[in-house]
Amino acid sequence: MRVYLAVAAKHPRADLAKAVSAAKAVMDQVFPVPMETVTGTSWVGPDTALLAWSNEGDVTDRPPLLDRTENRALGICGNISFKADVGGLAEAASLLDKAQSTAGCFSAFKAERGRVQGVTSSTRACPVFYAENSDFHVIGSRALHVHLVANKGRIQSDEIALQTMIRQGYFLSDETPYSGVSALPPSAAIRIDEGRRTITEIPLPVAAPMPSSKRARRAAIAEVADALIAAVEPLRSAPEPVNLALTGGRDSRLMAALLHAAGIPFRATTNGFDTAPDVVIARLIARKLRIDHTVIPPEQTERKDAVVIPHPLERTYEVLRTCEGMTSAYESIVEYLPYSRKPTMSGQSGEILRGGFLYSQGQTTDKAMKRRVNDFFLKQEDLFTDDANAHARELARPWLARAEENAWEVLDHMYVVYRVGRWHASARAGSLRRGDAVQPFLDNRFVARALTLDQRWRHSEQVVYELIRHFAPGLEKIQLEGTPWRFSMTEQKPRGIWPWSNKGNDKGKAPKTGSPSPKKAGAAWNWRTSPGPVLSALLRDYVLERADLLSRLVRPEQLKAVFAAPSVAQPALAWNLYTVAALLSDTYPGPPPAELEPVRVEIPKTQ
Repeated sequence: MRVYLAVAAKHPRADLAKAVSAAKAVMDQVFPVPMETVTGTSWVGPDTALLAWSNEGDVTDRPPLLDRTENRALGICGNISFKADVGGLAEAASLLDKAQSTAGCFSAFKAERGRVQGVTSSTRACPVFYAENSDFHVIGSRALHVHLVANKGRIQSDEIALQTMIRQGYFLSDETPYSGVSALPPSAAIRIDEGRRTITEIPLPVAAPMPSSKRARRAAIAEVADALIAAVEPLRSAPEPVNLALTGGRDSRLMAALLHAAGIPFRATTNGFDTAPDVVIARLIARKLRIDHTVIPPEQTERKDAVVIPHPLERTYEVLRTCEGMTSAYESIVEYLPYSRKPTMSGQSGEILRGGFLYSQGQTTDKAMKRRVNDFFLKQEDLFTDDANAHARELARPWLARAEENAWEVLDHMYVVYRVGRWHASARAGSLRRGDAVQPFLDNRFVARALTLDQRWRHSEQVVYELIRHFAPGLEKIQLEGTPWRFSMTEQKPRGIWPWSNKGNDKGKAPKTGSPSPKKAGAAWNWRTSPGPVLSALLRDYVLERADLLSRLVRPEQLKAVFAAPSVAQPALAWNLYTVAALLSDTYPGPPPAELEPVRVEIPKTQ
């Protein structure tokens, strides 16, 4: 993981050395790793500075922490597919112009005399945050770091912005939990020239109509496939096989097919009970591709009648520390381990190839899609205060206006801008501490190319299906966990539903002999969605004891109703409220909570 911070003076009286010192002094609060693993370097000019820290140790196959000369310095967060592009970014007069053609998932920071720049790629999965005060412009990769330097060490929450954290568990805006700190949009650059700030944003691509001929469709698929092949280029120098988190779904299967086609050695790991659909189907995929496969069962009590989880305050503290209040503790972030070159991959954010938020859109009428856009911003409207709802309506307004013209595009683009650019960008900080995983679905050029494909075509899932078939013929026919391919459900005979089916058995029925079908019963249970009375009571007591801190955002009586049942009916909402209550209680920065007892969540006897 890398942390960058750039400072640019607004006037000659600004004390640059003091700002640099302040940035270094708070490193233990903003870099969520043991400080003994961190090294740093800096480039300081007369009126600008670029500071950099890393826990990568002696890793040598990454871009330098700072690519510098006497007159300038460049820092890269994330991955660049081709090493030559690092030099291209360093020498480019405009980071944004060069970034558009650069493969990888990255952000970049550059400083030279009188100027600093920051740039995001097409998903902003490697974020850039910015703020200012009377003396400096501050740009960085960690929102809290930017805030502490710009706000002279004091933390001031942007309370009204947190309404979307309660509704969704992440931000549906460029806001952050910290007053005065904003996130740079996707495909955007911030540039400070002689103390003056400009922000330039390149709109996400407009989708073209679906190609009318088979030949044109094959060509379009081939272009996306080429972008994916380029995205995994850094893995060719990996010291060992890639570890792929493999499930029974579509997206990790496409990643398996991609690695197979690229000739990159890999193995697979699946989490779950032995009879879980994900585990059963992942075994079949691994067998088809002849790769090693490991199953990791969830931790259980000796009697296997419960799972044991950390106390919610302990869990929330770590999420606040790692994700800076921009991800709910409902999410299971990757826990810390020392940085490693061991390559990992998953299918996360593959929904980009299925139309973003369209992938879970049931009805695709304009009315239904516009209602869903509104619901994203105004979910649980009765729970929230008038001020919180007014703020949400203002955030929704431009998207609703766009939805009047093209609701398909809105749900597609909102996924990239917010689900990937805010939720995933924040949550992946946990895994970045362990190493910089190559994530092809977040690749700059791949995303730009994928978004040009017609949303209805992507929504049909034909694009994913054809890409899997392009990379590993036959893999597309193995059963999917959950529903079949969407396009197959509009045909008379669904394709490839059961992997063990014989010729002629094309109706999706499992044969009487051979491999057993995965058992749905028991496999779907999850402690996060079924927290039980013990965990629910801990969530309830903590939130209601801090109801006064939430009073600007939620109505007291409605807040009590959320926790009325012995086992909370809306676990995600309960966790979101818990997270925001902890944030406003100044839980972090600060010492970790005193040692707390783990929580035992019983597995229902029917599982």
